[in-house]
Amino acid sequence: MNVFKFGGASVKDVAGVKNLISVLTTVGHENTLVVISAMGKTTNALEQIIEDYFKNKEQTPAGILPLKQYHIDIVKGLFKEQSAEVEEVIHKLFEELLSFFKFNKSPNYSFVYDQVVSYGELLSTTIIHYYLKHEGFNSSWLDARNCIKTDDYYRAANLNWELTQKSISTEVGTKPLVITQGFIGSNSNNFTTTLGREGSDYSAAIFAYALNAESVTIWKDVPGVLNGDPRVFQNTQLLHQISYREAIELAFYGASVIHPKTLQPLQRKEIPLYVKSFENPKASGTAVSKGKTLEPYIPCYIVKKDQVLLRLSSIDFSFIVEENISYIFGLLHEYQMPVELIQNSAISFSVCINNKYKRLEELVLVLRSRFNVEVTPKVDLYTIRHLDEEASQFIKKMGKPVLLEQRTEETAQFVV
Repeated sequence: MNVFKFGGASVKDVAGVKNLISVLTTVGHENTLVVISAMGKTTNALEQIIEDYFKNKEQTPAGILPLKQYHIDIVKGLFKEQSAEVEEVIHKLFEELLSFFKFNKSPNYSFVYDQVVSYGELLSTTIIHYYLKHEGFNSSWLDARNCIKTDDYYRAANLNWELTQKSISTEVGTKPLVITQGFIGSNSNNFTTTLGREGSDYSAAIFAYALNAESVTIWKDVPGVLNGDPRVFQNTQLLHQISYREAIELAFYGASVIHPKTLQPLQRKEIPLYVKSFENPKASGTAVSKGKTLEPYIPCYIVKKDQVLLRLSSIDFSFIVEENISYIFGLLHEYQMPVELIQNSAISFSVCINNKYKRLEELVLVLRSRFNVEVTPKVDLYTIRHLDEEASQFIKKMGKPVLLEQRTEETAQFVV
């Protein structure tokens, strides 16, 4: 079994879906499980719909009709005069979504989020499955929620590995071509959960681990893993080979091509990961496997934008030691604040965090009961792996004030 993953950019329109079929035809699709994300910016649209819902629960969110029309237009473009059957299925999915908004009683934002955003993946995989059948492929549609079993930690659910492996073995079986969703799963009560934003790569790795797959290929709009995001950094280069360890380090620091959790299950079974271009499927791309750390061995640049820097100091000048640090990390976990960088001295503690769940005000209010708290929003965290003399000049040339700097033998980080 091979596992492929296609992101939202690869299936954002009619041409993208047709290109997915072309990729499968070019590289082969026997004994293949295909994990697919929501189309284009659908997840963003659904997030806005959720925002609108919580502002006024009495009114149907305005974004639903345009989102429905977006998917219907893709269906019409793919199936032409034979689109009626697929349009009806899409209509039923949107009726389910509207029904959820009508009858939901939960005030839990994260719970509502997972129930709603999951429709992006259900819509995309339904359309693509029907189109594959239309084009003569022996395609089977699989609801990933029947396979990916998690706890109740909505928006960043933790996997029940034992139950997930059993479920995948049962559900996938020997089907030659399986289409399923990334990002989504379900808990013990069969409520939908999600694995965190951009979690489709992780879904692909979970399926690969459970199926003892030969390989995982992530199809992107770039030629492979580059040594920096080309939208941010100039003169980026393709990395032909990366070791699991190096890739995990890059992902941890925020390299956007690979989801941080993706590599751990693959490494355990030494399943190679390939990152390739869906625009040029025959190109070699990047291989992530056991072997050379990095080829070519060059500095790698990563940036995480719109972070928050918190500086804490003890009110009574007592030391920031184990008890205080434990308390701080407990709160960071409770308020779902991913930690990007920490630094502490005798009486101060600095932490760069990602306010991804918009709970910063709640967190700061609690912290101020025990600490002096200085909040600096909208900072950027730059990480440079394999720093050399030229790379060390990069931050200086930016001309931005450095608020925090930290270096190890392999890595330098700067909050600016």
